[in-house]
Amino acid sequence: MDLPSTSSQSTPSSSPRTVAVVGLGTMGTGIAEVLARAGREVIGIDVSEAAARRATASLAAATARSVAKERLTEQEREGVLARFRTFTDLGAAADADLVIEVVPEDYDLKHRLFDELDAIVRPDTILATGTNALSVTRLAAESLRPERVLGLHFFNPAPAMKLVEIVSCVLTAPPAVEAVTELARELGKQPVAVGDRPGFVADGLLFGYLNQAAAMYEAKYASREDIDAAMRLGCGLPMGPLALLDLIGVDTARTVLEAMYASSGDRLHAPAPILGHLTEAGLTGQKSGRGFYTYEAPGSAVVVRDLQTPLDGSLLGTGRPVSSVGVAGSGTMASGIAQVFAQAGYDVVLAARSQEKAEAAKAAIGKSLGRAVSKGRLTEEAAAQTLGRISPAGSLEAFAEVDLAVEAVAEDLAVKQELFATLDKVCKPGAVLATTTSSLPVIAVARATARPQDVIGMHFFNPAPAMKLVEVVRTVLTADDVHATVREVCAKVRKHPVDCGDRAGFIVNALLFPYLNNAIKMVEQHYAGIDDIDAAMKLGGGYPMGPFELLDVVGLDVSLAIEKVLHQEFRDPGLAPSPLLEHLVAAGCLGRKTGRGFREYARR
Repeated sequence: MDLPSTSSQSTPSSSPRTVAVVGLGTMGTGIAEVLARAGREVIGIDVSEAAARRATASLAAATARSVAKERLTEQEREGVLARFRTFTDLGAAADADLVIEVVPEDYDLKHRLFDELDAIVRPDTILATGTNALSVTRLAAESLRPERVLGLHFFNPAPAMKLVEIVSCVLTAPPAVEAVTELARELGKQPVAVGDRPGFVADGLLFGYLNQAAAMYEAKYASREDIDAAMRLGCGLPMGPLALLDLIGVDTARTVLEAMYASSGDRLHAPAPILGHLTEAGLTGQKSGRGFYTYEAPGSAVVVRDLQTPLDGSLLGTGRPVSSVGVAGSGTMASGIAQVFAQAGYDVVLAARSQEKAEAAKAAIGKSLGRAVSKGRLTEEAAAQTLGRISPAGSLEAFAEVDLAVEAVAEDLAVKQELFATLDKVCKPGAVLATTTSSLPVIAVARATARPQDVIGMHFFNPAPAMKLVEVVRTVLTADDVHATVREVCAKVRKHPVDCGDRAGFIVNALLFPYLNNAIKMVEQHYAGIDDIDAAMKLGGGYPMGPFELLDVVGLDVSLAIEKVLHQEFRDPGLAPSPLLEHLVAAGCLGRKTGRGFREYARR
């Protein structure tokens, strides 16, 4: 069978001027607004007259807000509104240069729509599907002119989100891709060219992470509030994963994951059963008024209390009194933690392997406080008082009278066990002993002492003075009043504690590092480059850093060690570290600290 012609004669290479948007839900309305604001003639089509009226009203309201904020003149607003016309008949698309469909994520529905469009539009009209999970190749192959079919994946809300994924398949003509790429740039978006596979780049990475968060909640490992707070405060994400699932739609997420699993066979993409249970019950998120959370009304984003909402106040009981804190270590994390406690008014003993190292760590804290003073965040008097509360020591013997001892030494189990055995000998009875490990088993550290009931995990995030999150990790032996003590201390140092059990990665790393590993696998498989993947996650997912930027900052050796621990604990093949990561570490390319990781950096 001959393939259809892909000559440039059948597909325009210039940017489309008249665009039809089929499906005027939230996404379709947002895309129509972006197009009309950019000077395009927009034909909005929906079988529902009510949806068409809502789209018109939405555009009117959005442009009125822009006028009020002096981002548009009234004359410009009138032009935008005049360029947007709505219809209920698909025949209105006859004169369009480009048709973008954003109807529900159902293959049969999209196929029927493309069949109808084949009989309506011009031979050179580009047909774009807004799918993020269904096969663009299959839609193209069943079209009369497959060379003009591609994917055009905007992100919600379309007016605000900068990323557009342009999806071509083996049948798509290059001029069609060039035309919509030019259009995306003229709309002020950043286009990323990707191949046809479920989820593409951004959703391909995002939905695996969301699925794992749903499974974590389903396993009752942590509360929905703690999972969401951990990822917002620990990773700087705009929304927690369970809240995001409710916004996307639990049913939509399940559909995307089903398509991804069918393609990859990766168990990390197999939809968590809770997604199916919620979908079958009609609890699909914000649009239904209830999903992982309960909302004020269907379509509302306002969360209201339900039976799972934590009670106000603490039911943990009374903790042990803490007035003095010992911090063991001399690195960046130890210095940061010591600063946090001292700024909150605690007397701090900062112990290192030598008096000189301890003095150097205190000097580093002095510089950190000096920067805060220069930026107006702290007065000179407060900085001096903070520094005066810190006593450097060259031995753990100085911890004899502290109420709370926090270790922040190398992420090596043998090193931590040796240190805790020493703490067991020097610390007074009743002192709380906390480890800042990010991935090692807290119980293995606790068992190095004769008082495992006094040991708990207290995982700060770097930089400790700035990051609000602390993961509080109980073991099966941790006493209730020890848990209460650490929660109370977190409140006093103005940190947000989240409770989690003693298993590899806790909350943040257990969700973060499989996502990073999957990003590396995309590069290994030559699906996308590191720049496009970083751009996709920052612009499409609202992430503060792309995965490769983050890997180079964290350190590839640190990342590999955490991924190995996760793989060893959960034994899931999908968690096996990427060979590319292992090769880079073996070559000494560890990220920013060595001047080369996934990218190269200027040596300091």
